[in-house]
Amino acid sequence: MRKLALTLALCLAVTPASAAVPVATKTAAKKSTKKPATKTATKAAKKSSPKKTTVARKKRPRVPVVAVSPQVRHVAFQAVSARAAAPTGTLEGAGALVPFFEQVSHPPTSGSLHILQYGDSHTASDDWADEMRQALQRKFGAGGPGFTLAGHPFLGYRRFDSRGANSRGWYTDGIVTRKGDGVYGLGGVSLTAHAPGQTVTLSAECQQLELHYLQQPGGGQLEFSVDGQAVDTISTDGESADGIYHYTPAPGPHQYTLRTLNAAPVRLFGWVAQNQSGVTYETLGINGAQADLQLEWNPSILEGEMADRDPALIVLAYGTNEALSKKWTADEYRAALTQVVRRLRAVAPVASILLIGPPDCEYRFQGRRLPFPHLDEVIEIQRQVALANGCAFWDWRARMGGPGSVRQWVQAGLGQGDYTHLTSAGYRLIGDMLFSELMAQYDRFLTVRAERADGQ
Repeated sequence: MRKLALTLALCLAVTPASAAVPVATKTAAKKSTKKPATKTATKAAKKSSPKKTTVARKKRPRVPVVAVSPQVRHVAFQAVSARAAAPTGTLEGAGALVPFFEQVSHPPTSGSLHILQYGDSHTASDDWADEMRQALQRKFGAGGPGFTLAGHPFLGYRRFDSRGANSRGWYTDGIVTRKGDGVYGLGGVSLTAHAPGQTVTLSAECQQLELHYLQQPGGGQLEFSVDGQAVDTISTDGESADGIYHYTPAPGPHQYTLRTLNAAPVRLFGWVAQNQSGVTYETLGINGAQADLQLEWNPSILEGEMADRDPALIVLAYGTNEALSKKWTADEYRAALTQVVRRLRAVAPVASILLIGPPDCEYRFQGRRLPFPHLDEVIEIQRQVALANGCAFWDWRARMGGPGSVRQWVQAGLGQGDYTHLTSAGYRLIGDMLFSELMAQYDRFLTVRAERADGQ
């Protein structure tokens, strides 16, 4: 167990290099969706002056670490560290990961291998996903950032392996507080603009770049620039489809910029920044999300986007918001989660699926700290749905130490004072623990396969 996982993570950002000679290819759009987009953003975007600069990343609200004595913190930290280092069996149904292990052990001759992680705010912060990303890329090669949402679509969204921003004239659809028509793309979130001069940027290093957008009748035009130099004009006008623009960058990090050229609507789904080999770990979390949010996404668009990514592994990390919901019922949750899993299975039939339960969480009620009311049931239903549908399941709460363990994590400085979210160091420890268990199963897979080969 690396001690580095127990320290605060440094925020990594790729800085743009000097301008390079661009190589662009033709705009490509997939076949038409079964249903055209029926609705644009419900609120008119505010017009902004072309002189406005890109919106800087907003500071995420931080819940302070609970103050405890050094002695209490030391004891708690040692206890959590010992538990993290101990072998466990909290990864259940590992046989469902064999297709993923097969792809990892025999990577494609060209192209990277993709892992998608959907979830809530635990995922959106990118801390434990980034720990997984770095560990997997050290072992199997760096495939680049992969798919990222366009711009910086909501407070709390973060990627450590790339950096996105946007001007103020874009409207975000798909987040919990702004649900729209379901035409959101792979990540369940889209950005829409209705005015000229609006910009979106991505800073990343990759060998292949794609822009994913909605091609729609009357769609607007975008100027595409690399390191401040105009490269191409992208038209989003056409029959309704999930459009893709391809670009081959020069080596090194670059800043890619899109600027709207007219008032016609433009809707962006995200970028793909990837290499020709290695592994990508793509974070697709939405603050406040529950798993059934995916059922509101346009199935035709999702199918096309998922076919383009062709993931080897899909991780579903929901449950925290369900466990606290006043409208939650066990029967409805079981049915909805089953539908989500089967829908993903239909659009990504080759991918392995791993469900991750919520962490231990508590809330304050009348001066007392109580566990989230539906936490036990949510975890058990996730386990049952996963195993019944050929998926693996990892019990996050059990790995933390079980019910009430969040208090020790908070005392250790690894949990935030809301007793729901972890600190950056805490999340990275979780990522390290999950990676260790995943690789233990992978090593077992390699051993069994070698034994069977010797027996033939």
